Amino acid sequence: MVQSMGADLRNLSDPVVVAAFGGWNDAGTAASSAIQHLADSYDAELAYAIDPDDFYDFQVNRPQVSLVNDEGEHEITWPTTEIKVATLPTGRHLVLIQGLEPNLRWRQFVGILSSALATVKPKRVFILGALLADTPHTRPIPVSLTTRTTRLADELGLDISTYEGPTGIVGVLADSLSRAGHEVVSMWAAIPHYVSHPPCPKATLALLTKLEDVLDTPLDLGELPELARAWERGVDELAAEDTEVAEYVSTLEEQRDATELPEASGDAIAAEFERYLRRRRG
Repeated sequence: MVQSMGADLRNLSDPVVVAAFGGWNDAGTAASSAIQHLADSYDAELAYAIDPDDFYDFQVNRPQVSLVNDEGEHEITWPTTEIKVATLPTGRHLVLIQGLEPNLRWRQFVGILSSALATVKPKRVFILGALLADTPHTRPIPVSLTTRTTRLADELGLDISTYEGPTGIVGVLADSLSRAGHEVVSMWAAIPHYVSHPPCPKATLALLTKLEDVLDTPLDLGELPELARAWERGVDELAAEDTEVAEYVSTLEEQRDATELPEASGDAIAAEFERYLRRRRG
């Protein structure tokens, strides 16, 4: 069911959990890319991998074959969900959960993850997602933060989740962990629907920047700022080649600017300055 790999989930230092799943919850692969970025930046070590046989339909999420050397040797990688452990420069541990949204037995799947996090004893769990929305690529990517805990909402200035409708594995996991007594924050990036093809580094950057804010800890963003600017320039060029798209983007810009409060720009400047100071201290 669960394969142990090496890293220990016990006795971690002030652990925080960050999770994301590819598929329905992950427009532009923005959320799963955020987890991968953290894993790569901090040399995350694999702790557990969930046996995929009980949870994935391999005709939907097919295993991948790849060459492992010049002699023609192949390796098959099966779709799964992994739990990794990384250490921030401050000594704080990150527990990273990354995988594909399962096709089968969601309640059993969530039960396995809940059991693992009972060992971790995290202070908070952040579950990342990304959706398609009517938002212009030329403006900051909106990231909404919600929780089901009134005390946590008051402490962090978050909204209480009022969503009703279809949900994915991130919603099921958030519900299960909240009922188990964990403090859970859901973070969703809104990606321009007219440029949904992955990757979307600007949305990945927005998620990590927001995570940096709520953790009050500087994160290694690596090349993401440059990649985000290059992505935006590329979309600019595509839009310039199509009059209808350019007009549509202009309409979205007007709508976005009209709905933002006058003080929003000042708040953004203040938040960016605070982020700069944290990075200097880090």
